This record gives sequence, structure tokens and C-alpha cells, in this order.
Amino acid sequence: MSPVLPDPPVRRCHWARTPLSIRYHDEEWGVPQHDDRVLFEFLILEGAQAGLSWETILRKRAGYRRAFGGFDPAAVARYGGRQVRRLLADPGIVRNRLKINAAIQNARAFLAVQEEFGSFDAYIWRFVDGRPRRRRSSRSVPARTPESDAISKDLKQRGFQFVGSTICYAFMQAVGMVNDHAMDCFRRAQIEG
Repeated sequence: MSPVLPDPPVRRCHWARTPLSIRYHDEEWGVPQHDDRVLFEFLILEGAQAGLSWETILRKRAGYRRAFGGFDPAAVARYGGRQVRRLLADPGIVRNRLKINAAIQNARAFLAVQEEFGSFDAYIWRFVDGRPRRRRSSRSVPARTPESDAISKDLKQRGFQFVGSTICYAFMQAVGMVNDHAMDCFRRAQIEG
């Protein structure tokens, strides 16, 4: 009778270390997203993350969903002074006035993009010709790319805030516009199909 060998350890991207980040990595990160509400959610969360760890944002994600009406851009676009005061007092989110105001402004700009292009999905995916980019080597992951530079520039011209190139690249990674899973990560091949 041959011995039963244990399963080899699952290889993940190096940053997925906590139960929360492992679940996010294994289920969401890098999966191509085409739902406008999900795209809006990641746009807001990536902007909120500026200067903070992604782990902090993941811990507050449920609070963001509650505070921002399930990430309904039409609802968020109507937020005024009363809602801003409520958000500034909400410990479930990052209570930064600039980031809160940016989220509201971004909801308004998001709606304008939907109006112009039919959907935010149609607008944003054109920056990668509708197909995810793939990292082709084990070199380090860039903080920005020519595509994220172009997205950032265009979003800013459309009135979006907290959309620098580094934030835009993190958004691209999150919504699967680029597959930056490590070459030996089990999710890389799964996502590429």
C-alpha cells in the first residue's frame, strides 16, 4: 500500500496573508468585472485606500456598502450636506472629508460617463481594448502603466477625483483589466481560463 501524500501547499500572491485578504484574492481580485455597480464600488474603494492599506479597506467594506447605499451611483450622486455629515461620523468607513466628497463627485461623473457611453463598463474597458492585459514575466508588478496613465488623465478631465495613475492601476488589477497574479499563483491560470 502506497503512502498518502499530503496535497501540495496552495501558492498565492505574496500579499494574500490574512483570512480577509486570502478570501478577496481567491474570489475577486483580478476577475474581469463588467457590472457597473461593481466597477463603481471598486472606484470608490480604491480612492478611499489612498495612503492606507488595502486590508483596512477590506475590513471597512461592509461599512462602505451600507454607508454608500450598496454603491448605487445614482443614490450617491444625490448626497448633500446632511449625508456628508452622517458619513463623517460613521466609524464604518474612512472618515476623510476629501475622500467622501470625492466619492460623491465621482458618482456624478460616473453617471455622466454612463450617459455618454451607455455604461461605465463600455467606457473603461476600451482602455485595454476590451481584453485583460497579462503580466508575462515574474518581474515586479508596476505601480502604474501607460494604460493607467491614460485612464487617470481621462477620468480627471471628466471631473473624477482621487484617480491618480497608481489608484487607477490598482483599480485595473481589482476589476480584472490586468491579470497581475504571480506566475506561480493558482488563480492566474484559473482567471485566464
